[in-house]
This record gives sequence, structure tokens and C-alpha cells, in this order.
Amino acid sequence: MKFVAAINCIDGRTQIPVIEWLKKECSATYVNMITEPGPNKILAENKDQFLINSIKRRVEISTKKHASKIIAIVGHYDCAGNPVAKETQMNQIVDSIKTIESWDFAIQVVGLWVDENWQVHKKR
Repeated sequence: MKFVAAINCIDGRTQIPVIEWLKKECSATYVNMITEPGPNKILAENKDQFLINSIKRRVEISTKKHASKIIAIVGHYDCAGNPVAKETQMNQIVDSIKTIESWDFAIQVVGLWVDENWQVHKKR
């Protein structure tokens, strides 16, 4: 069994494509989903400490209890929780990666973008 985790939007349209991509590209058996509306905005802004600590605690559970070594941060087309342009979201993904890496969980962090056709693209 191999676990990975995804910090993903609550939008149900993104769940299956992200899970399938992570299973294929990371040879994962299971994907722990950590969901919030517009998580790339939350982590990029790094302001709402309550939400950030909640996300961090869930990542910690995934890494310590399920031995996840890869964490994805996801942004997507037509996000109700983060209704900004793709370019803004892409920049937020980069900033989110920096936030997650600052937690020192010794994990690989990847950024994913889900486009208007619900296809997943690796940002980093």
C-alpha cells in the first residue's frame, strides 16, 4: 500500500481526475483528500491561521500515520472558492508549495492544475 495526499478544492468535479492522476503518476494505492474551497488561495495568502493549521494537521496525519511522501496542492478551472484567473491560481500554487514546504514534513510537494476539460497538469 502506498499513500499520497492531495490538498484539493471541495469541488466534486476535481476529485476523481486528481485521484486518478496521483494513482497513475505516483504509483499510489490510496489518496488522502484534504479539501477546502480554494485551498491554493488559502495557502498562498498564508493569513487564515485557523484554516492553515487545520490543513497542516491533516497533512501531518497523512504523512505520519499513512506514510505519505507526496502531497499535491490543486487549483482548478471555474473555482467558486477562488474565482480568479488561471494565471493568478498558478502563482498561488507556487506560493502554496512554499508554504507547505515550510512545514518541514520531508515530503515532495507537487502543484496540479485541473483544466476546463477536467484534465490534470503538473505545475511542478
